[in-house]
Amino acid sequence: MAHSTHNSNEHGARRATIRSLIRSTVVGTQEDLRRRLKKNGFQVTQATLSRDLARLGARRVALPSGGTVYEVDEMRVREGIEALASVAPMVTSVVDTSTMVVIQTLTGAASAVALAIDRARLKESAGTIAGDDTIFVAPAKGVPPSRVARNLLSLWMKGAPQ
Repeated sequence: MAHSTHNSNEHGARRATIRSLIRSTVVGTQEDLRRRLKKNGFQVTQATLSRDLARLGARRVALPSGGTVYEVDEMRVREGIEALASVAPMVTSVVDTSTMVVIQTLTGAASAVALAIDRARLKESAGTIAGDDTIFVAPAKGVPPSRVARNLLSLWMKGAPQ
């Protein structure tokens, strides 16, 4: 089933993960990126990875300290609500407790999702703590965790407002 709907959803999730990895970690080679993708549940060939990188507009840039890393322009400039919309495919669940919001993500994606939440500068969020696939969001003083969870879910379900 090379052309199933599931497959195109997988392409989107894989490309979102590639964007996230390039943005949140130092990715120096395609082989390094392939290993990281494998840890996130994506087995890709070098040819597929090259196509994904081209489609994402990724390019190699020189580091001041020497060597090169991959960079994706759109991820450098995404801030605010747009940053949150870009990580929606990585989120698997959002649950509010009596004191905080707990977000589950794809394996290895928590830091990228937490960074997007922090960059969105949501007035109802005081900050985030991220593990490998779990994020704790602390609501701002006086904000019920349920409101934070509802707002995040609303953004991720609908995408960024125009």
